[in-house]
Amino acid sequence: MHDQKISSLQVENRRFSPSESFQAQSSITAQTIESLQKLASQDVVAFWEHQANELHWFRKWEKSFEWNYPFMKWFQGGLLNLSYNCLDIHLSTNRANKAAIIWESEPGEIRTITYRQLHKEVCKLAEALLQLGVKKGDVVAIYMGMVPEATMAMLACARIGAIHNVIFGGFSEESLKDRINDSKAVCLITQDVAQRKGFFIQLKETADIAMASCPTIQHSIVYQRSATMYTPMQAGRDHWWHELTANKKGNIAPEQLDAEHPLFILYTSGSTGKPKGIFHTTGGYATQVRYSVQLVFDIRETDVYFCTADVGWITGHSYITYGPLMHGATVLMYEGTPTYPTAGRIWEIIERHNVTILYTAPTAIRSFMSFGERYPLASDLSSLRLLGTVGEPINPEAWMWYYSVIGKNNCPIVDTWWQTETGSIMISPIPSVTTITPGTATAPLPGVIADVVRSDGSSCEINEGGYLVIKHPVPSMARTVFGDDERYKQTYWSEFPPNEHHQGFYFTGDGARKDEFGNIWIMGRVDDVVNVSGHRLGTAEVESALVAHPDVAEAAVIAKPDEVKGNALIAFVTMNKTAQYDPKLMNEELRQWVGKEIGSIAKPDEIRFTEQLPKTRSGKIMRRLLREIVASGTISGDTTTLEDFSALESLRKQEEE
Repeated sequence: MHDQKISSLQVENRRFSPSESFQAQSSITAQTIESLQKLASQDVVAFWEHQANELHWFRKWEKSFEWNYPFMKWFQGGLLNLSYNCLDIHLSTNRANKAAIIWESEPGEIRTITYRQLHKEVCKLAEALLQLGVKKGDVVAIYMGMVPEATMAMLACARIGAIHNVIFGGFSEESLKDRINDSKAVCLITQDVAQRKGFFIQLKETADIAMASCPTIQHSIVYQRSATMYTPMQAGRDHWWHELTANKKGNIAPEQLDAEHPLFILYTSGSTGKPKGIFHTTGGYATQVRYSVQLVFDIRETDVYFCTADVGWITGHSYITYGPLMHGATVLMYEGTPTYPTAGRIWEIIERHNVTILYTAPTAIRSFMSFGERYPLASDLSSLRLLGTVGEPINPEAWMWYYSVIGKNNCPIVDTWWQTETGSIMISPIPSVTTITPGTATAPLPGVIADVVRSDGSSCEINEGGYLVIKHPVPSMARTVFGDDERYKQTYWSEFPPNEHHQGFYFTGDGARKDEFGNIWIMGRVDDVVNVSGHRLGTAEVESALVAHPDVAEAAVIAKPDEVKGNALIAFVTMNKTAQYDPKLMNEELRQWVGKEIGSIAKPDEIRFTEQLPKTRSGKIMRRLLREIVASGTISGDTTTLEDFSALESLRKQEEE
């Protein structure tokens, strides 16, 4: 790790307090947060015990917390079931006949599934899995699109104690094969086809190619999405979902599982080498995810909650499936792309279903912005009361557009920071309490001890850039990298090992700073911090300045070696679709713009205009690939999460020219 400080140049003075009407309707007050913070500061383990008591336990735990650097255990000896906590607890209440999931397909089909119906379908699939020989502790791979059955599959696995490994439905057969084989999955749940952007995606066909090289797979279960398309089925291995579950009773009892029983494996890409299987267990994950939903989304009985993520990512696990369902919320699922067939589709969905909470990615927001205001203005968005962002820092100008155009200056925005590895939201505003500055995730939730530190572990001064760490393990953290404890230790715990001052810090990989209000500003991945003329700059701040220009939709900034400055900044910029510009004139205009916004030291040395940027399928810009293109014109390492290779090819051709 570099010993030099990270310079922070971004300045943002706008501040927004929650409205009196929002505060009046919320059950979470400033006194609530003060009480939680007091308890957490006195005894953080007792704090999490208090939160764990909100779950249904078949048997209470014997040991609250065990720490053996870098491995943790929470609530050992306690017995629970997360499927039970999402479904069964609601059946004796008024929620039994309440909508659990409202699903809209890309072609416009709508299905509503109540908690009673969801419970029955989950139990039927769980019974079918047991009938096929799937046992507690077995891994079940799930390779599906955005259909309610994907959530049912996860809950059915949780019900019997099988470990689910959800693999994004856009992955290739090679990616699918690697994730199945690494996890040693014994069963694959998939579907014949999925729909996206007007096309059928042949999931079963891809699965067949992968399974041919997956010796541990004994059975596959196929959900029939299309009644008209032919799907080849291998006798003895492949089973239609509807046939397997047809005669099941739908009332199978949940397995009583230890709190540390594995719940799921979820693979994230490494910069090189094979993807990491992030390994989460049951009790701690359920405790913190449930807690975060209540605090961050201010969840209410009448809410219709719409998260635009895919179930194949951690956001889909925590904030489409488990978190909202533990609270008995109504979850809206949409199958397709939110800008298809027109850029107004997402706003039409919100109006049609009276959505009250929208949780989406800054990348998506900037995409909506690029089409202009006419699409959101064409729909009635008055049902919205809370907006959220996830996946990466949101730049202030995108925040302001989201707040004014979508929220009509009336909806708090919760800018959430967390990771696949943390399992649940760690840093976020509390919408009924926090005064929000656009562009910052604000402060850690009570119970989360996060800080910005120097390389020696000491806390940074106000507005001094440093390294974002978690100083005490929390219940929802991943327990290890599946099958590779050493990789887990080296990746997350080796930068700040235990010493006489602390028990070891979890290093998030992000650079950050704290302002005078205690807000934490994420400055980007430490890998993206560059040295320019003796200043270590977070490229996220330069990107934010670029996107603040009214004609810019998106920007990614990387560095290449420079003999004079150490590094030269290269900006890849996508312009708004309505923008008309001369590239040469706009190049200089944007350089001057950045100089005015955050200082001349941050002016890009070169600006390259592009139609699209290389992104993961969850919408994150893959800056590593941009660095490789600039450095060598070639790509190495893991590209399995890349959404569209044509974006990369276009940039590569520019480099050759």
